[in-house]
Amino acid sequence: MAKAKSNSIATPVLDTSGLDGLIKLLRDKGYQVIGPHRADDAVVYDVIDSIDALPAGWGAEQSPGRYRLRRRDDDALFGYGLAPQGWKRQLYPPRQKIFGASRQNGGFAVDAPPPPSPPMAFIGVRACELAAMGRQAKVFGDRDFADPGYQRRLAEAFVVAVQCNEADSTCFCLAMGSGPEVTTGYDIKLVEVVTKDRHVFITEAGSPRGAKMLKALKTGKASPADLSAAERSLRHAGQQQRRLDAAAARALAANPEHPRWDQLAERCLSCGNCTMVCPTCFCTTIDDVTDLKGDHAERWRKWDSCFTLDFSYIHGGAVRTETRSRYRQWITHKLSTWVDQFDETGCVGCGRCITWCPVGIDITEEAAAITDQGRT
Repeated sequence: MAKAKSNSIATPVLDTSGLDGLIKLLRDKGYQVIGPHRADDAVVYDVIDSIDALPAGWGAEQSPGRYRLRRRDDDALFGYGLAPQGWKRQLYPPRQKIFGASRQNGGFAVDAPPPPSPPMAFIGVRACELAAMGRQAKVFGDRDFADPGYQRRLAEAFVVAVQCNEADSTCFCLAMGSGPEVTTGYDIKLVEVVTKDRHVFITEAGSPRGAKMLKALKTGKASPADLSAAERSLRHAGQQQRRLDAAAARALAANPEHPRWDQLAERCLSCGNCTMVCPTCFCTTIDDVTDLKGDHAERWRKWDSCFTLDFSYIHGGAVRTETRSRYRQWITHKLSTWVDQFDETGCVGCGRCITWCPVGIDITEEAAAITDQGRT
């Protein structure tokens, strides 16, 4: 994953066939290409072979507790906002085998690890998602206890970022300083421009390997109209309905008995949806399993959630038995105590937790109410 930074929109452009050529070139270079496509009434990130897999002409309506695909009035390939699941699923898989062991000569021997998976290329990464990758890189990059699997996958990943052209109603990345402009963390940046007679992607290299990839492709030159359209789309993406004062939200940890927690508990289902779709949440549990004969054992690490009752279990029982305490744990860690750990919040303003909460709980509304930011 690149760490370059740029604040300008470059002039080379790719047309749709050029973007297809980029996908094919990445595959030829040995990358497993992962991008958006339409499946199960949603846009999901999965393995793709060509541009034909991209969700051409599809957008999404997102609001608290609601997600619906809709047809656009153009053939934009990246006009769907955010997919339900972020790139965390690729970099930090929901289920990972830690090790296996087999009975041998009266004892157990650890199985040889499988060969590493091929490097991945991500197509269509948004600014807030790049910020989330940076947050998790800190979590799994501990100086003494770094996660080698995560670090390898991140370092090898080729990132093709896409600038947002519009904001979903649940977005608030601008308030969190994580978007909507793509400024860092990419190998290639794309700005999609769709007009009545033109469909191109303004490109910019953010790393030497990104520049090398672009050099191998046939590019055109952006017209003044292309550049003007890109500037307008960025302004449009910055017109976001939701706000969150990140500095004020740090006071959440100082309000453990606020009456709003009880009101939240009456609505919250403790389903954990917010933590599953959050691109920065990282809680896990460990499962040890054996075969029926007891000759083989495995240890697996799986995603977990601070909303599950057993997550806070210690000898004698669970610590957080009430819904209010579990929601309080999640939001105060995300917006308050995460700063103490990593010098930044654990929220990038993607809005997924709002969209995918079954009862439409809005993190910005709750943080404002509890920290007295003048909202209800």
